[in-house]
Amino acid sequence: MLVKELIEATREKPDVIAVSDPVRQLTYKRYAQLARVIRDIVAKETTHEHVGVLLPASSAFGATFFGTLWAGKVVVPLNFLLSAEELGDIVRDAGLDLVIATKHFADLAGTLPTRTLFLEDLPLRRKLVMSAFRILPDPPDVTPDTLAVLLYTSGTSGKCKGVELSHNNLKSNCDAIIQAAGLTSDDAILGVLPPFHVFGLTGNVLVPVVRKARAIMIPRFSPMAVLKSLRKDKPTVFMAIPSMYGALLRSKSANPSDFSSTRLLISGGEPLPERIGQGFRERFQIPLLEGYGMTESSPVVALNSPTSHKPGSVGQPVPGVPVKIVNDQGEELPSNTDGEILISGPGVMKGYHNLPDETAAVLDADGWLRTGDIGKIDEAGFLHITGRKKEMIIVGGENVFPREIENAIEQHPTVAESAVIGISGGTRGEAPVAFVTLKPDAETTDIELRGFVRERLAGFKVPRQIRIVDELPHGPTGKVLKRKLRELVDSPSEQNVT
Repeated sequence: MLVKELIEATREKPDVIAVSDPVRQLTYKRYAQLARVIRDIVAKETTHEHVGVLLPASSAFGATFFGTLWAGKVVVPLNFLLSAEELGDIVRDAGLDLVIATKHFADLAGTLPTRTLFLEDLPLRRKLVMSAFRILPDPPDVTPDTLAVLLYTSGTSGKCKGVELSHNNLKSNCDAIIQAAGLTSDDAILGVLPPFHVFGLTGNVLVPVVRKARAIMIPRFSPMAVLKSLRKDKPTVFMAIPSMYGALLRSKSANPSDFSSTRLLISGGEPLPERIGQGFRERFQIPLLEGYGMTESSPVVALNSPTSHKPGSVGQPVPGVPVKIVNDQGEELPSNTDGEILISGPGVMKGYHNLPDETAAVLDADGWLRTGDIGKIDEAGFLHITGRKKEMIIVGGENVFPREIENAIEQHPTVAESAVIGISGGTRGEAPVAFVTLKPDAETTDIELRGFVRERLAGFKVPRQIRIVDELPHGPTGKVLKRKLRELVDSPSEQNVT
C-alpha cells in the first residue's frame, strides 16, 4: 500500500521536487528510482523479514524506507540516540541480520550484533543511471494488514517495546492527518523530527508522499538550521515538539517575518507548555496547533486545526479515530469528567512484538486501546490531557495529576521547565515533589515557588518539595525522563541541586 503511494506520486508528478535536505533534492521520479535501487540491494542482501535503518531525517532515509518496503520487508527504524547496549537489545529482539546506515554512525553500528551496509559503500550512482532506463517494478503484494514497520518506543519508562504497525495503520493515519489539517499537494512540510519516532516517520516521511507534497528534511535540529530553512525554502507546514518551539522562541534572531509562508505549526510528542504557546502567539503572531498521539496509534489521535482550535486542548479527534473516556470499571464517562483515554480505529497497532501479555493488557476484544493517559472531552468535543494514569499521585485519597501542578509552576516568570513525581508520603499515601529549572539569570527559591503554587491550587496539590536543578533529564524526543528523577530521589548524593 505505502509503496503504491510513491509510485502513484511518481506517475502524476515525476518532475516535481519530492524531498530535499542539505545535501540533495530529489524529484518524485528520482526518489522512486533511488528507492527501487535500494529495493534490489535489500532483496539481494537478506532473506530475513526485518531490516534495520540507522539514518537521520533525510532523502536517504525516505528512499531506504520505501525501498525496504518495496523488497517486501519490514522496516525497523533504529534510534541512534540510544546507547549501544540499548540498541543492541533492539537488534536482537527484532531479529535483524542487516542494518542500512550512514558512516556518520559507523562507531555505533560497529557495536551492534548484526551486519551493516553503509550507503557510502554502495554503487548507488551507477545503479541510478541504469535504473533511469528501466520501468519501475510493481509494488509488493501486500494486504492492508501486512506488517510495514516495527517501531520501538523510546523507553522513557523502562525497556523498549516494538510496536507493530501495518500498512493500513500508517496509511489511514496519513489520510486522517491530511483531512484534519487541510493539507494540499502544494504544501511544503519542514521536518526536523527523527524518523525513528512515529511523529517524524508519519508526519515528515509518509504524509508528504501520500499527499504528493514536498518534504524538506533537516537531519539535526538547531534553531539556526530551522530559521535558515524558513527563510530559504518557505515551508508551509512545520511539525515539531514543544522543546524545539521553545528553542526557537529563545532565539534572538527569530522574527515574525520568518513565519510569513508558514500557515501550520503543529506541536506534538509531549505536552505543550502554556508559556511556549502564548509566547509564539505574542512574538510571532501565529498559533501553535497542539495535537495528541502515541506510537501505538500510528500516531495522531487528536489535532487542533486552523479552523477549529482551543488553546489548552489537544484538539478534536481526527477523522476515523473514535475516542472515549472511561473510569476504572471501563464505563464511559460524561463530558468534562477525567478518566482514562481509550481509542479505536484503523490506526491502532497490531500489537507489541513478541509480547502477547503486554498486548492483551492494552488492547481489548473490541479493538479499543487503553492509552494509560488521563483526560476529558469538553462539551465542544475538544480533548484535554490531564495526566498519565501511571503517574497519578494519590494524596490522602485524592487523585493528583502531575501536569496540573507543572502548569501552575510554569506560570512563575522565573521558571523554564518543571517535572513532578510522587514519592511515599507516610500516612497520607504519596506526596508530590517538583523539579524545576530556571530561565537564564533568573533567581527564586523553593519557598517562593511553593507559595506561588499554593495561590493557584488546592493545598494537597502543593509539592512537599520543590528542587531547583540545573537541568532535567530528557529522552530522545524531548520528554522528561521521570524515572531518572526517581533515581535522584533515591540517591540524594547524586542530585545536581542548587
